[in-house]
Amino acid sequence: MKDFVQFIAKFLVDNPDSVSIEEVSPNEKTVELTLKVAPDDVGKVIGKQGKTAQAMRTLLTAIAAKEGKRAILKILD
Repeated sequence: MKDFVQFIAKFLVDNPDSVSIEEVSPNEKTVELTLKVAPDDVGKVIGKQGKTAQAMRTLLTAIAAKEGKRAILKILD
């Protein structure tokens, strides 16, 4: 899941080297991903009215459901 989000984020931003993702598992059924990008690229990852971020969350939820888990994506400002 981490690689999937990193792959998408790197293609969306102007500075792909600044993309970093931290993965934390508060319990065995939940995965929490924190996406951090350059300050200039935050808007590109979020998208107009948050549609890009919502699409990423939807795809991530589908991938996590296949593994029987719940995924949470946080995007840091």
